[in-house]
Amino acid sequence: MAVPVVNIIFEQGADYNDVFTVTNPDGTPLDLTSYSVFASFKKYPGSPTSTPFVVGIVTSAGQVVLSVANTITSPLAPGRYYGSAFSQGVDNKRKKLFDLSIIVNPSALPE
Repeated sequence: MAVPVVNIIFEQGADYNDVFTVTNPDGTPLDLTSYSVFASFKKYPGSPTSTPFVVGIVTSAGQVVLSVANTITSPLAPGRYYGSAFSQGVDNKRKKLFDLSIIVNPSALPE
């Protein structure tokens, strides 16, 4: 089954924080109790280096909170980036929750 693609926008030099709800096939929130969630992004799909998100979860509501500090977004070159979010249970099996398509807009912040 294909995972959803989440489109997000970073403003270069600004903090980013957003909440995403992960659902079961029937549309109910996925219970993330006993799961860890991690996510990262990179400039292109085959890149050997990636940047992690700070991830929080609201377990019973199926909510994943992704955050990136301005110290991470400041040096990013404007353009498209790619990422994914995964869950990992106590059985150590990983499941992709969603893919990320990220646009970094050039900074409008004063120097």
